Amino acid sequence: MNQVVATAEHVVRAPAEQVMAALSDYEGARRRAMPEQFSDYRVEAGGTGAGTRVHWRFAATSKRVRDQLVEVSETDADTLVERDANSSMVTTWTVRPADAGVTTVAVRTTWNGAGGIGGFFERTFAPKGLRRVHLDLLTRLERELT
Repeated sequence: MNQVVATAEHVVRAPAEQVMAALSDYEGARRRAMPEQFSDYRVEAGGTGAGTRVHWRFAATSKRVRDQLVEVSETDADTLVERDANSSMVTTWTVRPADAGVTTVAVRTTWNGAGGIGGFFERTFAPKGLRRVHLDLLTRLERELT
């Protein structure tokens, strides 16, 4: 299998602690910031940060919909990790202060992609689409904070 990697980075006009709190608030700010590609959103355990388990359906395209059960962990105070129990997908959010009241959020998603010609197209196009979705989510989250 071939690993597929999608990355994005966005500067949010809010302090890092506030951004991390909103990003890890799956009951509130995060739920409200989810773009239209996400549906059937429900928190199954926890709700804030590590120990949270949340379900959603992610529509990468109208024909590629993933049913995801995401388990959340935190490797440190600046990093939130989401692991999909239904696939190899792992998304890591890293929050770093950039300046006074400004924060850089980096997101990296990896998964084991298909092989062959299908895998070539997945590695070529899926990261660009997922990057747009992540940037949309971060823009919406920033609106929640300002």
